[in-house]
Amino acid sequence: MKRLLRSALLAAAMMAAPTYAAVKDATPEGFTIENSVWVPAKPQAAYAALVNDVGRWWPADHTWWGDASKLSISDKAGGCFCEINGAQQAWHMTVTFTDPGKLLRMTGGLGPLQGMGLNGALEWRFAEENNGTRISLWYRVGGYTPDDLGKFAPVVDKVQGVQLGGLATFLGTPPTPAPSR
Repeated sequence: MKRLLRSALLAAAMMAAPTYAAVKDATPEGFTIENSVWVPAKPQAAYAALVNDVGRWWPADHTWWGDASKLSISDKAGGCFCEINGAQQAWHMTVTFTDPGKLLRMTGGLGPLQGMGLNGALEWRFAEENNGTRISLWYRVGGYTPDDLGKFAPVVDKVQGVQLGGLATFLGTPPTPAPSR
C-alpha cells in the first residue's frame, strides 16, 4: 500500500513538473539546448549524486572506453570532469563555477565536439520544487567549424537528455519518453 501511495504521489508531482527538452537556438555558429527533469531528492542530495556518483548514473555508452566507473568530477574551480582508464585519459570539461546544491558550471566540448575544436558552457542547475528538485541541464556550444553547428543541436539535445535521464533515474525518477518534435 505504501508503495502504491508513493507511486501515485510521484506521478502527481511529475505531472505538476514535467520533463522537457528544448533546442533554445541553433545557428551555423552555435546552439543552446536545455533539458529539465524533476527528481524526488533535495537539491543538495541531487548535486552530491551528480558529482560523487557520476560513474553510477552516466550512461556507459557515452564514455570513451565503455565504462562509466572511470568518470570523476572534481567540483572545485579548475576541477576536472575526467575519464581515466589507466594510460587512456580524457579531460572532458573543466569546472569553472560551483555553488553546491544550486549550480555546477563546466566548460569544454563533450564527445566529438572536443575533437572538432568546439567549446561550450554546460550548467547543471538545481532548484527546489514540489518537495524535490528541478534539475536543468543547459549547454551552449560555439566555435569555428566548416560545418553548420545548428545541425548538431538536435543530436546533442537528445544525448544530453539521456545523460540527465541517467541522473534522474539514479535519484528515483522513472524514465519518461521524450516528447516528439
